[in-house]
Amino acid sequence: MNLATEFGSERVFNTPLSEQGIVGFAIGCAAQNMRPVAEIQFADYVYPAFDQLVNEAAKWRYREGDTGGNVGGLVSPESLFTHIPGLKVVIPRSPAQAKGLLLAAIACNDPVIFMEPKILYRAAVEHVPTEAYELPLSKAEIVKQGKDVTIISYGHPLYTCSAAIAAAEKDFGVKIELIDLRTIYPWDRKTVLDSVRKTGRAIVVHESMANAGVGAEVVATIQEGAFLKLEAPIQRVAGWATHMGLVFEKFNIPDVARVYDAIKRTIEF
Repeated sequence: MNLATEFGSERVFNTPLSEQGIVGFAIGCAAQNMRPVAEIQFADYVYPAFDQLVNEAAKWRYREGDTGGNVGGLVSPESLFTHIPGLKVVIPRSPAQAKGLLLAAIACNDPVIFMEPKILYRAAVEHVPTEAYELPLSKAEIVKQGKDVTIISYGHPLYTCSAAIAAAEKDFGVKIELIDLRTIYPWDRKTVLDSVRKTGRAIVVHESMANAGVGAEVVATIQEGAFLKLEAPIQRVAGWATHMGLVFEKFNIPDVARVYDAIKRTIEF
């Protein structure tokens, strides 16, 4: 098409073969009120540009006005990794769980993405045995038995769920089962389906955004494998589809009130 001749070499030119550089250059042009068109010729090659796409382009409109202050890295990216066959993705809820799952991950011959909730670094206090032990990967744990509602979660929100369960059981006279997935890919479908077939009601809770998240996969699996046993629509309690600074984090991630309301809606349906 001879675009370089028509529009000039300052507007149409080849770049070094660096996907991160191509996208980063385009972001810089856009920041200067230009309309760049960056081409990554093959989708397979886009991964090196993820840093620029996720941490720069996607967050540009969420910066602090004219200050240019970044919204930070407060994200839950686990669902990105669950879309890649060949990886295992593990998220522990506590120090004792972290040790057993980490040792199992090290012993595993497959690559394991081990994601530690940052808040647990300072918030979790628990006795951890000194001897070596492993907890099975891709095996969920029933943290609390119940018969009326199943709540499925992983990582730090399990503590939020426990507080909401205590309040709901007191107010509504129900018994709620709580499941920790521990490994979110490949995850333990059998434990979840067996529980939902027993209780007839399901709620999925996680910090990452609802769209295309881990909860969506869990909900779809329950719909396929336990639909005729359901007594109410499956509920999802998740983060909102937005970036936020640290000061706004408490408004984004699920809290006790949101989980409690989901329980109330489910049992009153």
